[in-house]
Order: sequence, then C-alpha cells, then structure tokens
Amino acid sequence: MARSLSNRDLLSQIREIFTGETFLYILKRSLQAVLTLFLASILCFAIVQLSPGNFLDTLRQNPKITPQRIKELMEQFGLSDSKDFSTLVNQYFKWLVQALQGNLGLSMLYFQPVTLLIGQRIRATLELAIASIILTWAIAIPLGIIGAVNQNKFIDKFLRVLSYTAQGFPSFVTALSLLIVAQICSPLLPVGGRTSINHEELPAIGQLFDILWHMILPTIALTATGFAGLQRITRGELLDVLRQDYIQTARAKGLSENRVIYVHALRNAINPLVTLLGFEFASLLSGAFIAEFFFNWPGLGKLILAGVTAKDLYLVMGSLMIGAIMLIIGNLFADLLLKFVDPRIKLADLK
Repeated sequence: MARSLSNRDLLSQIREIFTGETFLYILKRSLQAVLTLFLASILCFAIVQLSPGNFLDTLRQNPKITPQRIKELMEQFGLSDSKDFSTLVNQYFKWLVQALQGNLGLSMLYFQPVTLLIGQRIRATLELAIASIILTWAIAIPLGIIGAVNQNKFIDKFLRVLSYTAQGFPSFVTALSLLIVAQICSPLLPVGGRTSINHEELPAIGQLFDILWHMILPTIALTATGFAGLQRITRGELLDVLRQDYIQTARAKGLSENRVIYVHALRNAINPLVTLLGFEFASLLSGAFIAEFFFNWPGLGKLILAGVTAKDLYLVMGSLMIGAIMLIIGNLFADLLLKFVDPRIKLADLK
C-alpha cells in the first residue's frame, strides 16, 4: 500500500513538472527558437552570398593554383560562380540538411569541420564572457546603489563622470593601456594567451589558476566599458523606486535604511537589469573580439573575423548561428532568473 502511494506521489510530481508554468514556457520558447534560427540562417546565408566575391577569388590570383584545382575546390565546397535564385536556394537547403544532422560544413580556410573549430574555441569565449558579466555586475550594482543613495552629492557626481568616461573610452585604447601595464608589471601579469607554456605539467588546481591568471587582463578590458551603462541604469532604476510611496512608508515605520534599500528598493529595481542580462551575454560574443585580438585569447571572435575576411561561407554561417543561439539562451535564462527574483511575475506575460 505504501509503495502504491509513493508511486502515485512520484507520478503526481512528474505531472506537475510537465504541466507547470516553467516547463510550458521553456517548451514554447524552444519552439519559437526553432523558427527564429531558421529565419536567421536564411538572412545570414543571403547576406554572405549576396556580398561580392567568394573564398576562391583570392586563390584565382595565385599563379601556382591551376584552374583544375579551383574547379575541384568549387565542387568540394559546393560553390558556384552563378548567384541566381535557384542555385542559392539549392545551396542553402544542402547546408540546412547537413546542419540538422550536426554538420555545419567544412571550413574553406582551415580545411576542418566548422563544428570542430567552434567547439575548440567556444569554451574560451564563454569563460571570458561569464567572468566579464560577473565582474561587471560586481562593480556596477554597488556603484549604482552608492550613486542613487547619495544623489547629487560629490560621490554621485564623481561616479557619473567615471561612467561617462568609461562608456566613451574606446575598447582598443583600454586594451592597449592594459598591455602597457602588463609589460611594466611583468612577470606579474601575462601579456597574452590562455595558458602558460607548462600548463599541461601543472596539477588540476594549478591549471585552473593558470587560466584565471591569464583571464585577468582581457576580463578587465571587457568590463571597463561594460560596467558604465549598467551602473547608470542601476542608479536610475533605484532612484525611481526610492521615490515610491511604499518606500516612504517603510521608512516611517522605523525600518533601518539598509533594510529599506537592500530588501525593499533594490529587489524591485533589479528587474530591468535582469532583463538586460540576456542581451549582454550575447553581445559579448562580438564585443570580446577586441580583448581576444589584443591579448591573443583563442576565442570565437578571432575565428569569426578570419572567416569573414576570407569569405569562408560555412565558417561564417556556423559562427553567426552560434551567436543567435547564445542570444536565445541568454534571453531565456534572463526570463527564468526574472521569475526567480520576483515570483509575482508570470512567465506567460513576458514577451
């Protein structure tokens, strides 16, 4: 009898999971993501194909490469000098069928599968993106709170000038400045790469700290311009909440100022910031290029640039699709986090 009841409880819990609001929302967003990725792939393919020239144009200028070899490469990569509608549609659907099977094609530039190239580099980009988001929020939120609490005082004015300066400062200048600092402080800070020469000889914990050590400068370079906008938004949202009647009521009841700010005000002011998290995560895919280039970080940014420069169709398509997937995942994560932060929000009402 007890076993029968436990089985019933288990089935009831499973039913609640699959009929719950969160699961249905994830399922709905996943179905929408399929359509979004399909439309994004068409747009990306059209942009790449309709741009003048292709990968083989550079090879044709090399006298050592025979016309026969060019013809073999065209057949191997499924390229054509003709860009009429039927040819492009046929080429797109060939790529789409391969992509649905997990094959994003063969890179023309590296002669390696695109999935392998992306798989080798996406970890490095995600490490940099996640570290940058954590550091950005750890800096921007407290500074935004300090500015809002001390509105129009000296510290608030100083932080506003700091945010304006950081937001208007070119990323490459920040990266160059950090490289100069690294050279001055050498060997305290690494000047490039993701790991040291003796990385493989280190124990597991040593390898972890070696990667974190190399992440210091590129993470600071990404954070230096990223925290400014978030700091200003935090300050503005918190100021709006602090003017609400219920905040004045909480103060009138004798609650401490810290409790009013961090429990009542900040919890309501943080919702718009969580919404931005998804876009911030996806934007780091393109924004990380500057840091990856100057600090020789082996991420997706350099790979995408090489593919675009060489007009490597399949590498560009694969990279753009990864960017679209990151945007979708980031927005979904932000919505679920928003629900967690504020249980009053209904996922069905989120657009």
